[in-house]
Amino acid sequence: MPRYARRSKSLEVLIPILYLKGISTGDFEEALAALIGKDAPGLSASTIARLKEVWTEEHARWQKRDLSAKRYVYCWADGIHLEARLEEQAQCILVIIGATPEGRKELVGFTDGIRESSQSWHDLLLDLKRRGLTTAPQIAVADGALGFWKAVGEVWPTTREQRCWVHKTANIVNKLPRSLHTKAKRALQEIWMAETKTDAVKAFEAFVETYQVKYQKAADCLTKDRDALLAFYDFPAEHWKHLRTTNPIDCTYASGRHRTIRSKGCLSNKTALVMVFKLVEGAQKNWRRIDGHNQLPKLIQGVRFTDGIEVIGKFAAPQAHAAA
Repeated sequence: MPRYARRSKSLEVLIPILYLKGISTGDFEEALAALIGKDAPGLSASTIARLKEVWTEEHARWQKRDLSAKRYVYCWADGIHLEARLEEQAQCILVIIGATPEGRKELVGFTDGIRESSQSWHDLLLDLKRRGLTTAPQIAVADGALGFWKAVGEVWPTTREQRCWVHKTANIVNKLPRSLHTKAKRALQEIWMAETKTDAVKAFEAFVETYQVKYQKAADCLTKDRDALLAFYDFPAEHWKHLRTTNPIDCTYASGRHRTIRSKGCLSNKTALVMVFKLVEGAQKNWRRIDGHNQLPKLIQGVRFTDGIEVIGKFAAPQAHAAA
């Protein structure tokens, strides 16, 4: 169990965890009594079943909520695979988290689908648009799943692409001998930790020159996404650590992945989706605000950034001059 749940007596935290762990409804009374005390009220199987129905209804209402008043400057997307025993068809939960102009992270999209399917991502993005999310994010952060990027190009054609450096690093080192992993990781870190895009390009070219002769696949894995890997340099420097990775999603679901094991309990896709949704709702209350959130309104106004620094003077965007 995650640390915050060990200290919590909230059923909204404990019950989803136990469901994903494989505990059946009939065993909840014994499990919860051990966790929060024998005198705790509402531990019967019927009470647990009614609570699950309430959460199912809450999730259904959330999926239909109006988004016309919402705007997200950044978004992170990923497909989350569960290890729990589900139905015959494998389930992947498609997740989108957005950053508001005030710098707060919110769960935007959440549904089940097929991770590599552009149609699943396309359906999710279109659903968000139809419910009022008409302004596309300025940049989307995700791994190399082609299905997502194809869908973004069709639904949000103006959104910039930023590949996740954590996923990219893992993909590259997997194409190298284990003896070179540490060295390669350091060389890749010199790229995405460079202070300017010019320095990043130099480190980029140095990596390719070092490895392309003997390990062409590793070099190709890096070079094919060059522009998308370095897109973050055109945004405020305070936001770089947020934009270089899909950590806002990965950290939220890390404990969930570890808890969903193949146990005697068999969850339906619908039940698993609702339980993970409740876990995210609980985690969302503790999501950190984006550093330098005062820079986000500038992006909305059209202010340009180069190497993380605001462009001032004749090189600034026309929108910024008009606003001034």
